[in-house]
Amino acid sequence: MSLFRHARRDERSLAERARREDPYNVTQAGNIYFWPNLMTAGNLFCGFMAIISCIHARLAESALSLTGEFLGVTAADHYRHAVFLIFGAAAFDMLDGRLARVGGRESLFGAEFDSLADVVSFGIAPALLMFFLILAPTQGFPWFREIGWLVGFVYLLCASMRLARFNVITNPFIHPGRKDAAGDFVGLPVPAAALTVAALVLALLKLADSDRSLDRFALGLPFLMVLIAILMMSTVRYPSGKRVDMQTQTRLRVFVALVFVIGLVILYKEVTLLCICLGYIFFGLIRHWRRSRFPVPDKM
Repeated sequence: MSLFRHARRDERSLAERARREDPYNVTQAGNIYFWPNLMTAGNLFCGFMAIISCIHARLAESALSLTGEFLGVTAADHYRHAVFLIFGAAAFDMLDGRLARVGGRESLFGAEFDSLADVVSFGIAPALLMFFLILAPTQGFPWFREIGWLVGFVYLLCASMRLARFNVITNPFIHPGRKDAAGDFVGLPVPAAALTVAALVLALLKLADSDRSLDRFALGLPFLMVLIAILMMSTVRYPSGKRVDMQTQTRLRVFVALVFVIGLVILYKEVTLLCICLGYIFFGLIRHWRRSRFPVPDKM
Protein backbone atom coordinates (compact mmCIF):
# COMPACT_ATOMS: atom_id res chain seq x y z
CA MET A 1 0.00 0.00 0.00
CA SER A 2 2.85 2.37 0.79
CA LEU A 3 4.32 1.87 -2.66
CA PHE A 4 0.90 2.41 -4.19
CA ARG A 5 0.44 5.72 -2.31
CA HIS A 6 3.90 6.88 -3.35
CA ALA A 7 3.14 6.03 -6.97
CA ARG A 8 -0.13 7.96 -6.82
CA ARG A 9 1.62 10.93 -5.23
CA ASP A 10 4.33 10.90 -7.89
CA GLU A 11 1.69 10.70 -10.58
CA ARG A 12 -0.14 13.75 -9.16
CA SER A 13 3.16 15.59 -8.86
CA LEU A 14 3.98 14.92 -12.51
CA ALA A 15 0.50 16.01 -13.57
CA GLU A 16 0.81 19.24 -11.56
CA ARG A 17 4.23 19.94 -13.04
CA ALA A 18 2.89 19.37 -16.55
CA ARG A 19 0.02 21.74 -15.81
CA ARG A 20 2.42 24.48 -14.68
CA GLU A 21 4.67 23.95 -17.69
CA ASP A 22 1.65 24.23 -19.98
CA PRO A 23 -0.10 27.42 -18.86
CA TYR A 24 -2.48 27.20 -21.83
CA ASN A 25 -4.24 24.11 -20.58
CA VAL A 26 -8.03 24.06 -20.52
CA THR A 27 -8.37 24.90 -16.83
CA GLN A 28 -6.16 27.98 -17.10
CA ALA A 29 -7.21 29.25 -20.52
CA GLY A 30 -9.63 31.83 -19.12
CA ASN A 31 -7.56 32.94 -16.14
CA ILE A 32 -7.16 36.72 -15.76
CA TYR A 33 -3.80 37.42 -14.14
CA PHE A 34 -3.55 40.86 -12.58
CA TRP A 35 -0.16 42.29 -13.57
CA PRO A 36 0.11 41.07 -17.20
CA ASN A 37 -3.46 42.15 -17.97
CA LEU A 38 -2.95 45.47 -16.18
CA MET A 39 -0.07 46.14 -18.59
CA THR A 40 -2.34 45.19 -21.50
CA ALA A 41 -4.95 47.62 -20.17
CA GLY A 42 -2.23 50.28 -20.12
CA ASN A 43 -1.47 49.44 -23.75
CA LEU A 44 -5.16 49.83 -24.63
CA PHE A 45 -5.42 53.12 -22.71
CA CYS A 46 -2.41 54.59 -24.55
CA GLY A 47 -3.89 53.54 -27.89
CA PHE A 48 -7.25 55.08 -27.04
CA MET A 49 -5.64 58.35 -25.95
CA ALA A 50 -3.50 58.36 -29.12
CA ILE A 51 -6.69 58.19 -31.20
CA ILE A 52 -8.16 61.08 -29.20
CA SER A 53 -4.96 63.09 -29.77
CA CYS A 54 -5.24 62.50 -33.52
CA ILE A 55 -8.84 63.75 -33.47
CA HIS A 56 -7.82 66.81 -31.44
CA ALA A 57 -5.05 67.52 -33.94
CA ARG A 58 -7.52 67.35 -36.80
CA LEU A 59 -9.85 69.75 -34.97
CA ALA A 60 -6.95 72.15 -34.47
CA GLU A 61 -6.27 72.04 -38.22
CA SER A 62 -9.90 72.53 -39.21
CA ALA A 63 -11.61 75.78 -40.07
CA LEU A 64 -13.40 75.64 -36.72
CA SER A 65 -10.13 76.61 -35.02
CA LEU A 66 -9.36 80.26 -35.75
CA THR A 67 -6.17 80.21 -33.67
CA GLY A 68 -4.80 76.96 -35.06
CA GLU A 69 -5.19 75.38 -31.63
CA PHE A 70 -7.58 73.06 -29.87
CA LEU A 71 -7.73 72.98 -26.08
CA GLY A 72 -4.86 75.45 -26.14
CA VAL A 73 -2.53 73.03 -27.97
CA THR A 74 -1.39 73.18 -31.60
CA ALA A 75 -2.04 70.39 -34.08
CA ALA A 76 1.67 69.49 -34.19
CA ASP A 77 1.77 69.03 -30.42
CA HIS A 78 -1.36 66.87 -30.51
CA TYR A 79 0.32 64.65 -33.10
CA ARG A 80 3.44 64.46 -30.92
CA HIS A 81 1.27 63.40 -28.00
CA ALA A 82 -0.20 60.64 -30.18
CA VAL A 83 3.29 59.47 -31.15
CA PHE A 84 4.54 59.32 -27.57
CA LEU A 85 1.37 57.47 -26.55
CA ILE A 86 2.06 54.85 -29.23
CA PHE A 87 5.58 54.46 -27.86
CA GLY A 88 4.05 54.10 -24.40
CA ALA A 89 1.69 51.43 -25.71
CA ALA A 90 4.68 49.55 -27.13
CA ALA A 91 6.37 49.68 -23.71
CA PHE A 92 3.26 48.27 -22.03
CA ASP A 93 3.00 45.61 -24.75
CA MET A 94 6.56 44.50 -24.07
CA LEU A 95 5.99 44.42 -20.31
CA ASP A 96 2.80 42.36 -20.37
CA GLY A 97 4.43 39.54 -22.31
CA ARG A 98 7.54 39.49 -20.15
CA LEU A 99 5.57 39.53 -16.90
CA ALA A 100 3.40 36.68 -18.14
CA ARG A 101 6.37 34.55 -19.23
CA VAL A 102 8.54 35.23 -16.19
CA GLY A 103 5.74 34.57 -13.71
CA GLY A 104 4.26 31.63 -15.58
CA ARG A 105 1.02 33.57 -15.94
CA GLU A 106 0.29 33.02 -19.63
CA SER A 107 -3.27 32.26 -20.67
CA LEU A 108 -5.38 32.28 -23.80
CA PHE A 109 -7.44 35.11 -22.33
CA GLY A 110 -4.30 37.22 -21.98
CA ALA A 111 -3.21 36.45 -25.54
CA GLU A 112 -6.59 37.43 -27.00
CA PHE A 113 -6.85 40.56 -24.83
CA ASP A 114 -3.36 41.59 -25.92
CA SER A 115 -4.25 41.23 -29.61
CA LEU A 116 -7.43 43.30 -29.21
CA ALA A 117 -5.46 46.05 -27.49
CA ASP A 118 -2.82 45.90 -30.26
CA VAL A 119 -5.48 46.48 -32.92
CA VAL A 120 -6.34 49.78 -31.24
CA SER A 121 -2.83 50.95 -30.34
CA PHE A 122 -0.88 49.66 -33.34
CA GLY A 123 -3.66 49.46 -35.92
CA ILE A 124 -6.22 52.26 -35.65
CA ALA A 125 -3.97 54.94 -34.13
CA PRO A 126 -1.19 54.64 -36.79
CA ALA A 127 -3.81 54.45 -39.55
CA LEU A 128 -5.21 57.81 -38.37
CA LEU A 129 -1.70 59.28 -38.34
CA MET A 130 -1.31 58.16 -41.93
CA PHE A 131 -4.58 59.69 -43.04
CA PHE A 132 -4.41 62.92 -41.05
CA LEU A 133 -0.72 63.77 -41.43
CA ILE A 134 1.58 61.47 -43.43
CA LEU A 135 -0.67 61.22 -46.49
CA ALA A 136 -2.20 64.67 -46.18
CA PRO A 137 -2.19 67.59 -48.66
CA THR A 138 0.32 69.33 -46.37
CA GLN A 139 3.00 67.21 -48.06
CA GLY A 140 2.38 69.23 -51.22
CA PHE A 141 0.29 66.68 -53.11
CA PRO A 142 -3.49 67.23 -52.77
CA TRP A 143 -4.26 63.82 -54.26
CA PHE A 144 -2.69 62.22 -51.18
CA ARG A 145 -6.01 62.81 -49.41
CA GLU A 146 -7.80 60.76 -52.08
CA ILE A 147 -5.66 57.67 -51.43
CA GLY A 148 -4.89 58.27 -47.75
CA TRP A 149 -8.03 56.57 -46.49
CA LEU A 150 -7.34 53.51 -48.65
CA VAL A 151 -3.71 53.18 -47.57
CA GLY A 152 -4.73 53.63 -43.95
CA PHE A 153 -7.37 50.93 -44.26
CA VAL A 154 -4.94 48.53 -45.95
CA TYR A 155 -2.54 49.08 -43.06
CA LEU A 156 -5.29 48.45 -40.48
CA LEU A 157 -6.49 45.36 -42.37
CA CYS A 158 -3.00 43.85 -42.55
CA ALA A 159 -2.32 44.64 -38.88
CA SER A 160 -5.56 42.94 -37.81
CA MET A 161 -4.91 39.90 -39.98
CA ARG A 162 -1.30 39.71 -38.77
CA LEU A 163 -2.49 39.57 -35.15
CA ALA A 164 -5.13 36.96 -35.99
CA ARG A 165 -2.57 34.82 -37.82
CA PHE A 166 -0.16 35.08 -34.89
CA ASN A 167 -2.85 33.85 -32.50
CA VAL A 168 -3.61 30.91 -34.76
CA ILE A 169 -0.04 29.73 -35.39
CA THR A 170 0.85 30.05 -31.69
CA ASN A 171 -2.33 28.50 -30.33
CA PRO A 172 -1.26 25.48 -28.24
CA PHE A 173 -4.54 23.65 -28.93
CA ILE A 174 -3.88 23.77 -32.67
CA HIS A 175 -0.11 23.20 -32.51
CA PRO A 176 0.51 21.47 -29.16
CA GLY A 177 4.09 21.57 -27.96
CA ARG A 178 5.30 23.39 -31.07
CA LYS A 179 7.90 26.10 -30.54
CA ASP A 180 9.72 28.29 -33.04
CA ALA A 181 13.32 27.34 -32.45
CA ALA A 182 14.64 30.32 -34.37
CA GLY A 183 12.85 32.73 -32.06
CA ASP A 184 11.86 34.90 -35.02
CA PHE A 185 8.61 36.62 -35.88
CA VAL A 186 6.94 35.51 -39.10
CA GLY A 187 6.14 38.80 -40.77
CA LEU A 188 6.86 42.30 -39.52
CA PRO A 189 5.59 42.61 -35.93
CA VAL A 190 2.65 44.98 -35.60
CA PRO A 191 4.29 47.08 -32.85
CA ALA A 192 7.38 47.56 -35.06
CA ALA A 193 5.17 48.72 -37.94
CA ALA A 194 3.34 51.18 -35.68
CA LEU A 195 6.60 52.52 -34.24
CA THR A 196 7.89 53.11 -37.78
CA VAL A 197 4.80 55.16 -38.58
CA ALA A 198 5.16 57.06 -35.30
CA ALA A 199 8.86 57.75 -35.91
CA LEU A 200 8.07 59.00 -39.41
CA VAL A 201 5.51 61.42 -37.95
CA LEU A 202 8.14 62.78 -35.56
CA ALA A 203 10.54 63.30 -38.47
CA LEU A 204 7.89 65.09 -40.55
CA LEU A 205 6.99 67.36 -37.64
CA LYS A 206 10.67 68.16 -37.13
CA LEU A 207 10.97 69.15 -40.80
CA ALA A 208 7.85 71.31 -40.51
CA ASP A 209 9.31 73.08 -37.46
CA SER A 210 12.39 73.91 -39.57
CA ASP A 211 10.19 75.18 -42.44
CA ARG A 212 11.33 72.31 -44.61
CA SER A 213 9.58 69.39 -46.27
CA LEU A 214 10.36 66.18 -48.12
CA ASP A 215 9.55 67.86 -51.44
CA ARG A 216 9.44 65.21 -54.15
CA PHE A 217 10.64 62.53 -51.76
CA ALA A 218 7.14 62.68 -50.27
CA LEU A 219 5.98 60.69 -53.29
CA GLY A 220 7.57 57.65 -51.69
CA LEU A 221 5.42 57.87 -48.55
CA PRO A 222 2.38 55.94 -49.91
CA PHE A 223 4.64 53.16 -51.16
CA LEU A 224 6.46 52.99 -47.83
CA MET A 225 3.17 52.71 -45.95
CA VAL A 226 1.92 49.96 -48.28
CA LEU A 227 5.26 48.14 -47.96
CA ILE A 228 4.95 48.17 -44.16
CA ALA A 229 1.42 46.79 -44.44
CA ILE A 230 2.45 44.01 -46.83
CA LEU A 231 5.43 43.01 -44.69
CA MET A 232 3.13 42.41 -41.72
CA MET A 233 1.35 39.69 -43.71
CA SER A 234 4.50 38.36 -45.38
CA THR A 235 6.60 35.33 -44.40
CA VAL A 236 9.72 37.46 -43.96
CA ARG A 237 11.26 36.61 -40.60
CA TYR A 238 12.22 39.34 -38.15
CA PRO A 239 14.35 38.87 -35.04
CA SER A 240 12.58 38.78 -31.71
CA GLY A 241 13.86 40.24 -28.45
CA LYS A 242 11.97 37.75 -26.28
CA ARG A 243 15.16 35.92 -25.35
CA VAL A 244 16.82 39.07 -24.05
CA ASP A 245 16.50 39.28 -20.27
CA MET A 246 18.47 40.24 -17.15
CA GLN A 247 20.70 37.18 -17.61
CA THR A 248 21.63 37.97 -21.21
CA GLN A 249 25.35 38.54 -21.75
CA THR A 250 26.89 40.64 -24.50
CA ARG A 251 30.27 41.65 -25.84
CA LEU A 252 31.95 44.91 -24.95
CA ARG A 253 31.72 46.25 -28.51
CA VAL A 254 27.99 45.56 -28.66
CA PHE A 255 27.47 47.21 -25.28
CA VAL A 256 29.39 50.33 -26.34
CA ALA A 257 27.43 50.46 -29.61
CA LEU A 258 24.13 50.26 -27.70
CA VAL A 259 25.18 53.09 -25.39
CA PHE A 260 26.15 55.15 -28.44
CA VAL A 261 22.79 54.51 -30.10
CA ILE A 262 20.95 55.47 -26.90
CA GLY A 263 22.91 58.72 -26.85
CA LEU A 264 21.91 59.43 -30.45
CA VAL A 265 18.27 58.77 -29.60
CA ILE A 266 18.47 61.28 -26.75
CA LEU A 267 20.19 63.95 -28.87
CA TYR A 268 18.52 63.38 -32.26
CA LYS A 269 15.45 61.31 -31.47
CA GLU A 270 13.51 62.24 -34.61
CA VAL A 271 16.18 61.05 -37.05
CA THR A 272 17.63 58.22 -34.97
CA LEU A 273 14.31 56.55 -34.16
CA LEU A 274 13.29 56.60 -37.81
CA CYS A 275 16.65 55.14 -38.87
CA ILE A 276 16.37 52.37 -36.27
CA CYS A 277 12.84 51.45 -37.37
CA LEU A 278 13.68 51.50 -41.07
CA GLY A 279 16.90 49.60 -40.37
CA TYR A 280 14.90 46.86 -38.63
CA ILE A 281 12.47 46.64 -41.55
CA PHE A 282 15.14 46.43 -44.24
CA PHE A 283 17.36 44.14 -42.15
CA GLY A 284 14.61 41.52 -42.29
CA LEU A 285 14.14 42.05 -46.02
CA ILE A 286 17.86 41.79 -46.81
CA ARG A 287 18.29 38.72 -44.59
CA HIS A 288 15.28 37.08 -46.25
CA TRP A 289 16.73 37.82 -49.70
CA ARG A 290 20.14 36.46 -48.76
CA ARG A 291 18.66 33.26 -47.30
CA SER A 292 16.54 32.66 -50.40
CA ARG A 293 19.43 33.49 -52.73
CA PHE A 294 22.14 31.64 -50.79
CA PRO A 295 20.40 28.87 -48.78
CA VAL A 296 22.41 27.31 -45.98
CA PRO A 297 23.02 23.60 -46.71
CA ASP A 298 21.66 21.11 -44.21
CA LYS A 299 24.24 19.67 -41.82
CA MET A 300 24.55 15.91 -41.86
